Amino acid sequence: MSAARLFGLVDTHAHLQDPDLRADLANVLERARLAGVVQLIGIGTTAADSAEVVAIAKKVPGVFAAVGVQPNDVADAKSGDWEQVVALAPSSRVVAIGETGLDRYWDHSPFDLQQEWFERHLTLADDLDLPVVIHCRECEQDIIGQLSRLNRTVRGVLHSFTGNWDDAQAFIALGLHISFAGMVTFANKKFDELRDVASRVPLDRLLIETDSPYLSPHPHRGKRNEPARVAITAARIAEIRSIPLAELARATSANACHLFRLPKANTL
Repeated sequence: MSAARLFGLVDTHAHLQDPDLRADLANVLERARLAGVVQLIGIGTTAADSAEVVAIAKKVPGVFAAVGVQPNDVADAKSGDWEQVVALAPSSRVVAIGETGLDRYWDHSPFDLQQEWFERHLTLADDLDLPVVIHCRECEQDIIGQLSRLNRTVRGVLHSFTGNWDDAQAFIALGLHISFAGMVTFANKKFDELRDVASRVPLDRLLIETDSPYLSPHPHRGKRNEPARVAITAARIAEIRSIPLAELARATSANACHLFRLPKANTL
């Protein structure tokens, strides 16, 4: 039995409601289970798909939900969408608020509107004592600045991290965890700096994810991703850090259970 299957893995970020996964969800979850995934968090990006991922989580014991409106979607939010997110958030299957955050790469939503919605999510998470799942693309300093103004630590995770070591240190100082997806496995030298960051993040702040159906790890780059492939990312990070996969699996799963307050008994 592999170390991943022996100790179990938690995919902390998967878009299970995406049509590419939803249409084949039973098989997707079975392949994840066979790869050693014992729990995963389905991530909402709109009010509608937040409701769908909560519905999935209610049916599958090892699946939990995060609810929110992703920054690139806030400009398209309709009247009542935020109220729907707020209504979903107290569900026992909801373990986080998000994904929320900021994005300067795409130009889908005005930046001031993104900041306003990010603040809404932070307030809701604080009110419910839930962690936040933070999307950050080409705006690390913006997020550091907005979080720093809260003048307190923030419980949550920088998902699919792509920043540098200075950024990672700043986020860790703010109280956040750092999560790595498939990019850390990509073969080209462009991602050497990201691998260096993955080698240096304190083990008790490290998480892993797929961001499926996106960011499939090497050697599946460019193909549809799915939660089973979190095992590939885990193995690569263990190699980067020169530690046994068993140790990496055990630590990242313990971190996920602690951050998201996942029950130990649930499995896919």
